Amino acid sequence: MVTHCCPTEGKWLVVFKFHSGPNFLLFQTYLSGRWGKQVLLSEMVQLHVKRGDESLFLFNTTVDTPLETLIQQITAIYNGRLKVKRLCSEIPELADHGISLPPNMQGLTEEQIEELNLRDEWGENCIPSGGSVFRKDDIGRRNGQAPNDKMKEVLMRTVEAATALISKKQVQANVCVTVEMIKEALDQLRGAVMIVYPMGLPPHDPIRMELEDKEDLSGTQVSLQVIAEDECQLWWAAKEMQRGKKLQDYIGRNEKTKLVVKIQKKGQGAPAREPVITDDQQKQMMMHYYRRQEELKKLEEADDDRYLDSEWSDRQALKRQFQGLTNIKWGPR
Repeated sequence: MVTHCCPTEGKWLVVFKFHSGPNFLLFQTYLSGRWGKQVLLSEMVQLHVKRGDESLFLFNTTVDTPLETLIQQITAIYNGRLKVKRLCSEIPELADHGISLPPNMQGLTEEQIEELNLRDEWGENCIPSGGSVFRKDDIGRRNGQAPNDKMKEVLMRTVEAATALISKKQVQANVCVTVEMIKEALDQLRGAVMIVYPMGLPPHDPIRMELEDKEDLSGTQVSLQVIAEDECQLWWAAKEMQRGKKLQDYIGRNEKTKLVVKIQKKGQGAPAREPVITDDQQKQMMMHYYRRQEELKKLEEADDDRYLDSEWSDRQALKRQFQGLTNIKWGPR
C-alpha cells in the first residue's frame, strides 16, 4: 500500500493496486476501491497561456479534460497571479510606512487631522513585532509606524519568493504553474504578514482585504485585467474552445502536444493571431541579412578593376620606354 499524488485530481490518494502503461498509470484507491487513470507528467498536454501578446504561464493538462474544468483552472491561476502581484506591490509599502490609515484620514496633513479631531484607533492596536520605526508616508496613505529592519526583511524576502513563483521567467524555465503554487504564494504572504503583525491588520487595509477576498477594485485600472470565470474564453488557432467539449475535440489524442492558447474576456472578440516568427527570430534574421549585406559589399570592393587604369598595371609600359615613346606630349611648345 502506497500514497500517491495524482496531479489530475490535485490530491493525495492511498493506493493499493496499480498497473502502469506507456504513458499512464491505472490505480485503485484504498477508500473507494474505484479505479482511476493518471497520465504521466512527461506525457501531458502543455498549454502556453497568453493574453494578447503577453506571455503569462505554462499549464499541464490532459486531452480528455473537459473545457469547462480547464477554463476554471486557468481562470483561477490567472486571477490568482494578479492577486499575488497586487499583494507584492502593497506589502513593500507596509514594510516602509506601516499600516493603512482609515479612509477619512488618508491624504490629510497633521494639521487637518487635528482640526477635524480625527483619530486612528487601529494604529494603537496594530503594532509590528519588535516595535515600530517612524517613517513618514509622503502620500499620506499609511501611518508611518513601520516595522523594524529585521521584520522588514521578513516581508521583503517573502515578496521575492512569491514573485518568483508567478514570474514569467517560469515559462523560459519550462516550469508549469498550478493552482497549488498560487495558493502556496498567498499562504507565504499571509504568514509573513501574521509574523510581523500578530495582532492583525485593520479591516480597511488593502492587504487584509486582498487576503480575505474582500478587495474592491471598482473604478481602478487593475479591475480591467481581472476576468470572471463565466466571462473567460480560451482561443486556439483563431478558434474559440467551446465549453461543453473536451480538449481532444480540438487537438486529437496526442498527449505530447504543445499549444499556445489565449485567454480573452467575453465580448472582446477574437485575439490577434500569433506571429509566424517571434521577435527573437526576427532579430536573428535581420542580423543575418545585415552581415550578408556587408560581406557582399566587401566582395564588390574586391572585384573592383579600376586599378587597370593605373600606370603600374600597363603591360606595354616597358616596351614604350625602350622605344622612347614615354612622356610624349601633343601640343604646341
